[in-house]
Amino acid sequence: MSRDNDFRALDRLECLRLLAKVPVGRVVYTRHALPAVLPVNFSLDADSSVLLCTAPNSELVRAVEGVVVAFEADEFDAENRSGWSVVVTGRATVVSSSAERARLSQTGPRSWMPTPEPVFVRIDCEMITGRELGHRQRPEVPPEQPPDG
Repeated sequence: MSRDNDFRALDRLECLRLLAKVPVGRVVYTRHALPAVLPVNFSLDADSSVLLCTAPNSELVRAVEGVVVAFEADEFDAENRSGWSVVVTGRATVVSSSAERARLSQTGPRSWMPTPEPVFVRIDCEMITGRELGHRQRPEVPPEQPPDG
């Protein structure tokens, strides 16, 4: 059997299902008028927003507050040349409500870097796109035989 690459667009529910499977993604924002990309651990909230947990004095908090950012997560299998990628675009805000911070302290992501006073950043899921690269099996067609004669 031979393999054919097969790209397909993912719908919103598929994108959210895949995002929930991985612990790390990348937040894309602007720093000094240039694009910046930062790998971060994350989780999804019940409203499908992306949640990040960081230190209150981090550059990320200052750079993204109230700004539209992109967030990308993916998973790939290089050996099989397959995988998926999902991009969330939306406004980032620092969670300021004490009740919401208390809830996220229990249910939200944990920073991989020790921080005594974690800050949660929410990225609203205003637009979500995704694509998957997979393989479909197709039978090999035997070469034509020359006519006898």
